[in-house]
Amino acid sequence: MNTIKKFLGIVWLLAGPAIIYFLLTGAIHNIEAQGKKDINNPVIWVIIIAIFLPIAIGLMIFGWYAVKGEYNSEK
Repeated sequence: MNTIKKFLGIVWLLAGPAIIYFLLTGAIHNIEAQGKKDINNPVIWVIIIAIFLPIAIGLMIFGWYAVKGEYNSEK
């Protein structure tokens, strides 16, 4: 079980930066001055990034502790 926790810790460590990358590239790709849809509005993207950026950072922190073995059971 501890091996699975460490493996998933690595997955979460890699998922955090990937989420941040896809959020920022999605915002850059979809924001348009002449866009008529809600997805083209920069205010919506600021809200989305402000919500999901701390979640992605939390995933990285959680993954770091899992890799370090902080969640291992000592039984």
